[in-house]
Amino acid sequence: MAELKFEIMETIAVLSESPKGWTKELNLISWNGRDPKYDIRDWAPDHEKMGKGVTLSKEDVLNLKTALSNMDEI
Repeated sequence: MAELKFEIMETIAVLSESPKGWTKELNLISWNGRDPKYDIRDWAPDHEKMGKGVTLSKEDVLNLKTALSNMDEI
């Protein structure tokens, strides 16, 4: 399996933290030297390990923002 390279360009928000110290974060990340994308996933405290996540384009994030603002209260 090829090595996955990433650079966290900006941490936008820490959404939650588990008792073991893992955090669910919204970051702007460059994957394998490509243009940065928005990314939501779990990270180990040292950012050495990561969980499965979802990567979003700017358009995806704007559509999500609109959808969330149109939701009734949860």
